[in-house]
Amino acid sequence: HVQLVESGGGLVQPGGSLRLSCVASGSLGSYVIAWFRQTPGKEREGVSAISGMDGSQWYADSVRGRFAISREGANMVYLQMNNLEPEDTAVYYCNARLMSRNYWGQGAQVAVSS
Repeated sequence: HVQLVESGGGLVQPGGSLRLSCVASGSLGSYVIAWFRQTPGKEREGVSAISGMDGSQWYADSVRGRFAISREGANMVYLQMNNLEPEDTAVYYCNARLMSRNYWGQGAQVAVSS
């Protein structure tokens, strides 16, 4: 079992930046790591993902060009969020998936407001 812990959320003004971190209790070597976000009353949506096999990345249309996902070492994943918009306000979750294994973090609140 892998535990994931997110950090780095907070309140930022529109146009500002935040970097979310996700640290795992074990190696994430071959896992696909993704960031999801959720607002009250809406389904959780995928934001970005990175493959542990070849490093390929995916971004939702709404964040492409503003967000960047990266990995560091065997157990750390980041989501750099630039030019934040009020619509980016949500709880952000880190997810690690490999075959039947599927782990979630507890979430980090991001609020974008002036």
